[in-house]
Amino acid sequence: MSRSPCPCGLPAPYEACCGRFHHGDAAPTAELLMRSRYAAFAVGDEAYLRRTWHASTRPRRIGLDPRTRWTRLEVLATTAGGPDDDEGTVEFRAHHDGPDQDGGVLHENSRFERAGGRWVYVNGDLTGG
Repeated sequence: MSRSPCPCGLPAPYEACCGRFHHGDAAPTAELLMRSRYAAFAVGDEAYLRRTWHASTRPRRIGLDPRTRWTRLEVLATTAGGPDDDEGTVEFRAHHDGPDQDGGVLHENSRFERAGGRWVYVNGDLTGG
């Protein structure tokens, strides 16, 4: 088992943290799903991103840019999204370096809901900084 740290920022190694979700386990909360989706961007797992995107809002193609390096995740706030909830939101900042810039930040308030008993990303509102 790999001991590399998980990109999502939690202290567990990738395989014991978000890697288990990428390999099929269901995330028990909206926050853990959001963290696992961030980790999927970081490791380039487009299939996982598609599987965890609500069918009504999922784009045909995600188009990950391999030149983008996701460097840090900050979870700012959550509402609902627990094991007994059907909806929730997670506000976060995802820091990255890209081909044309250093130090970019994606700040989003994301909406999640349960579909077929599993958390999925519905959509999000981007905010400044």
